[in-house]
Order: sequence, then C-alpha cells, then structure tokens
Amino acid sequence: MMSMGGVYRVLRRFCVSSSPRLTRFILHQPKFVLVEFSNGSVFNLSAEYLRVQSPAADSKIRSINGEKVIYGRQHVGIMSAEQVGNYGVRIIFDDLHKTGIYSWDYFYHLGTNKYSLMKNYIKTLKKYGLSRDPRKRR
Repeated sequence: MMSMGGVYRVLRRFCVSSSPRLTRFILHQPKFVLVEFSNGSVFNLSAEYLRVQSPAADSKIRSINGEKVIYGRQHVGIMSAEQVGNYGVRIIFDDLHKTGIYSWDYFYHLGTNKYSLMKNYIKTLKKYGLSRDPRKRR
C-alpha cells in the first residue's frame, strides 16, 4: 500500500516537466519542423506526423469506435508557425487546421516516440481500411 507521501511524489514526477530545454526550432516550410534540445537531441518532424498528432481537441477528428483517426494527410503542408508565449507554437497547416498548440515538451515527446507513434498511426489506418493518401476529388 502506498502512503499519501508516495502518491504525491509520483504525481509530482508527472506534473513537473522532465524534458530538456528547447534550443532551436526551425520551420522548413512546407514539409517539416526541426527541433533541437539542450541534451543534444535533434528531431525532424514531418508535416503529416505533426498534423495527425495534433494536440487540438477539434483537429478534424474522425472517431471510429471512440478511437481518434485522422487520415489522408500524407501530403499536408505547413503554411506557418506562430510562437505562443514562451512554451510553444501554433502550427497552421494547408488543410486549414490551426487550433493545436505544440508545447516544447510535446515536441520532445513526439520526437522521442516518433517511431512507435507513427507505427501505431499506420496500424490504426490499416485496421479501418483508411489511407495516408488524400481522397481523390471527383
């Protein structure tokens, strides 16, 4: 049985940022963002990856059986990025999505977990018979 002091220590560990400090953010319009952190980690995050991992609640989500599914974004581009305070960036995509604020900690999370998050994204698309490619216009 965990004491209340132990619970506090566990909760505090998850509430306090453990990500290294962001040292560089470069937008390579329209295809990717390069982020670098104080521990030397450098991540190249594609527009598609950032779009489907958007932290926005209203990110034009398709919900299938309660599961977040964003598809058809393989060729999405980044139109611009706007700094939000001292903690993050709002990215404006060419599909007009612009409500997500990507914190520096979230960029670090996306960078360090890129392989598994992308693998899960592709697995989810396959599960529902969806594609990374946009739908063809008629």
